[in-house]
Amino acid sequence: MDPPSTLDMNKRTRLILKDGSYQVVLGYKLDGGIVRYRSAERAGAVEEIPAALVDFVATKKWEADHASAEEQAARPAPVLSPELAMEEAERQSRTPEVAPNLRLPDEDSVLVLDTFQAVPELVPLDQQGGDLNKQTAHNMLKAALNPLASAHQILEIKGEKADHQIHVPDPVFYVRVGDDDGTPVSSGGGSLVVDTHGAAGRATPSSGSEKSKYVIVHVDVRKGLRVVASFSINLLGGVKQQVDVVETKADVLPGGHWLRLTPKQPLEFGEYALMEVISEKEVNLSVWDFGVHPTAKENADAIKPEERKPASLTRRRQVVDGRE
Repeated sequence: MDPPSTLDMNKRTRLILKDGSYQVVLGYKLDGGIVRYRSAERAGAVEEIPAALVDFVATKKWEADHASAEEQAARPAPVLSPELAMEEAERQSRTPEVAPNLRLPDEDSVLVLDTFQAVPELVPLDQQGGDLNKQTAHNMLKAALNPLASAHQILEIKGEKADHQIHVPDPVFYVRVGDDDGTPVSSGGGSLVVDTHGAAGRATPSSGSEKSKYVIVHVDVRKGLRVVASFSINLLGGVKQQVDVVETKADVLPGGHWLRLTPKQPLEFGEYALMEVISEKEVNLSVWDFGVHPTAKENADAIKPEERKPASLTRRRQVVDGRE
């Protein structure tokens, strides 16, 4: 079988010889027993060499190993079996991409998409509240509230400032949802239920429920602590705007492992708590605290974009007659 011929004036390649040396060429063409090529080292001058001296197999392999990104992208993707395709889709859904080269991790429960110095970052939020199980990603301290009662203090958080500070007024929150074993949720899935027998109770699921609602509460900063006050849950979604409460729009991401929460209005500077509303009469008193301050320093545990490096092949040196 005759070796393939190429002629590309805009592309440098190597014409590898059987003695292990090579010529840098702009293109070459097999013509009978002669290979004519344009030399890149001599301004495109046409030169000839006997075809018997050319290692065409090594030449084509070098071209394949050093194909441009455009040429590699044009190659058809490998076809996966249906089983492998499903496994890959499931893996992608557990760590979806939320910004270029930035994916959600599989080990955290609640994160917020922030922007620091024009770079998107994911910040894991800590859960605050009484009697927390630190071995669990998503704690719950369930408390019954009277929607008609006047506002009163329901939770104190130590410190006047949250450890995590967000730099933009429109952050996006991501809450891992599903069963403890990682089963994805669906639109018809059941909500998380904890039997409290009419009193505050505690459960420690590893993830939240897609049936819960989430609101952002502007906390009252006092000396040495931050206070979360009760609010009229039955007015959420109504015409009357809640004081110091920002509702969120919730969307389940493909695969059913993550809930995306988008605030319905920009957040002003200050200290906040993300609160889970279980029902019209119950809330989770284990909240996720954060602040909004554009001049704050970068969060030390922020997850930054990581550009994927394309797979590369390392070409071995050719050995001819014991010589490289």
